[in-house]
Amino acid sequence: MHSIDQVYIDGAFVTPNGEERFALFNPATEAVIGHVRLADEVDATRAVAAARRAFPAFSRTPVRERADMLMAMHAAVLAREDDLLDAIVEEYGAPASRARWMARHASEVLRDAARVAEGYAFTRRMGTSDVIMQPIGVAGLITPWNNDAGFIAGKLAAALAAGCTAVVKPSEMSALQTRVVTDALHAAGLPPGVFNIVTGRGDTVGTAITSHPDVVKLSFTGSTAVGKQILRNAADSLKRTTLELGGKSPVVVLDDANLDQAVPLAMQAGFMNSGQACIAGTRILVPEAMAGEFERRVAAAVADIRAGDPRDAATTIGPMVSQKQWDRVQRYIGIGIEEGARVIAGGAGRPEGIEAGWFVRPTVFADVTNDMTIAREEIFGPVLSILTYRDLNEAVAIANDTPYGLQAYVLSADMARARDVATRIDAGRVLVNTVSHDPAAPFGGFKQSGIGREYGAFGLEAFLEPKAVLGVA
Repeated sequence: MHSIDQVYIDGAFVTPNGEERFALFNPATEAVIGHVRLADEVDATRAVAAARRAFPAFSRTPVRERADMLMAMHAAVLAREDDLLDAIVEEYGAPASRARWMARHASEVLRDAARVAEGYAFTRRMGTSDVIMQPIGVAGLITPWNNDAGFIAGKLAAALAAGCTAVVKPSEMSALQTRVVTDALHAAGLPPGVFNIVTGRGDTVGTAITSHPDVVKLSFTGSTAVGKQILRNAADSLKRTTLELGGKSPVVVLDDANLDQAVPLAMQAGFMNSGQACIAGTRILVPEAMAGEFERRVAAAVADIRAGDPRDAATTIGPMVSQKQWDRVQRYIGIGIEEGARVIAGGAGRPEGIEAGWFVRPTVFADVTNDMTIAREEIFGPVLSILTYRDLNEAVAIANDTPYGLQAYVLSADMARARDVATRIDAGRVLVNTVSHDPAAPFGGFKQSGIGREYGAFGLEAFLEPKAVLGVA
């Protein structure tokens, strides 16, 4: 039984002022596996004060020195990769193969940020002026439960690379991952106060951070509804805000696509991270003439997908993170049936042979129109919808007919044609014939999928303000 009763403030592990104990669950068994003592507003305020004290000195450290710090953090997190993998599997239920990628990603983002900082021009000549990219100040970083360790490391890496200090509020549901990452980052030996990590609820610690006058930058990943509230909290002091929010990503299958390749890619895009991914390709758009064959192949592919014990190498879809999330997904499956969509794979309830755990049957609907609830709202589970289109213009129109615009996928045998379609889709990233990640490319969304970008130079600049110095030779 795990007991986590400390937070990290001003370079030290301390007992939080908050006294609430939050239960941690193994979603594959529904068993309580431990408790975490949550921080409160007092702890958040202490963390912000520590970050503010550390900012003047840290913001003036040479870029080379900050890059060395990030590489030390990279090495420290990499050394704990197996521990982090175990935590991800135990408290989140990610299949072992996915958990390995998530654990490795947490260290890689620190290395990637160091490389970006080293190659970035923090001072440049424009006209007759010097333009200096100046670190913005104390950053508040709020991370979600579907890749908590990766988001902690990624947001912190960009902030530190820029010269900002930070206060991180991780998800209270991911306390095991947070403990491993915090232990590792502490071992890297950064100056006290440069980063602080306080686990607590959004309506207490999150609100305290997002409304604190000394926090000048916010970076949040999570739901669109919460993102809107954070933006409201930030408005009074005009905090610079990066929001990476929900998605309803289209997978546009062109009529020349090789289905031997397209169907597996579509399944991978839709069911990644057990469907608990903002970038999941949950709306699959196929030509009307191809629909019958595509549906048959999808049904056969889903029959081979294994949901079950995350530690079993054959498992590709793990449980939902909580009973609440399981109930949410079941509700959407019911809505899809009620609205007239046709189930071609999966359906309500747990997978056959599984009696415990928050497992969902991988589900695919056909006969879906883009006005149905399951095509409009983010489900955040392994539930996909197949929609048909008559021609390419209609495909693009359907793909863009959504309040979201985070990611999209185009599958085609003709690269020039696929690229043309990609340029017409309103999304922060469009992946052509791949399901991959490029750490140098910006990540973020159009419309209600968010504001701003993360990763690469764009992610670094989110923590910088340009200052023009005129009259210098």
